[in-house]
Amino acid sequence: MSLPEIVSRAQWRTAREELLLREKAATRARDALNAERRGLPMVEVDEEYVFEGGDGKAVLLDLFEGRGQLVVYHFMFAPEWAAGCRSCSAFLDQIGHLAHLAARGTSFAAVSRAPYTRLLPFKARMGWTLPWYSSYGSDFNRDFEATLERDGELVERPGVSCFLRDRDQVFHTYSTYERGLDGLGSTTTLLDLTALGRQEEWERPVGRASALGAPAGSERIRYHDEYED
Repeated sequence: MSLPEIVSRAQWRTAREELLLREKAATRARDALNAERRGLPMVEVDEEYVFEGGDGKAVLLDLFEGRGQLVVYHFMFAPEWAAGCRSCSAFLDQIGHLAHLAARGTSFAAVSRAPYTRLLPFKARMGWTLPWYSSYGSDFNRDFEATLERDGELVERPGVSCFLRDRDQVFHTYSTYERGLDGLGSTTTLLDLTALGRQEEWERPVGRASALGAPAGSERIRYHDEYED
């Protein structure tokens, strides 16, 4: 087994401080990249996709649950599969309390191609309470490139797509897939993918923090049982 070298505390401190300089540079680079992502244009979603969830039929606007933003996790679960993807299941296991996203006007939902009658027992087995919808019978997964056609067969891949709404108009702002999901799962990493970001005053472009007419993101953090929706 290859283990780290054993050194003195002083040697460790020197090495740690050298690495810290590169870590801070990476953080600044990530902030700049997030700003570029928020600067992407958006495209209106004019297709009326129909989903099925716990309350029956729904359209994409319903998945927002009245909030301004929506993060969709493309969960790999094809109609013919007996169970959901293991790695996708591990991803959902790490999603925290959704109240922290909701406090920033952002909803989260998983979407899969399998019929809802397949999703429901697996959701119960996993003990999840987050919203999970079936897109069975619609082109949602293919249109947002979570289901691809390769050599005449449909292939699933995990991904995240972000949406923004202006009244009843829905816009697609961002998508990423596979290795683009590395490091995601926390509230802040999911917000970093959205057009409004964490809604902090220091973020760019200027003005996104007040886009939802509320205090900056960090000022809204509460214990999850103290939020008022």
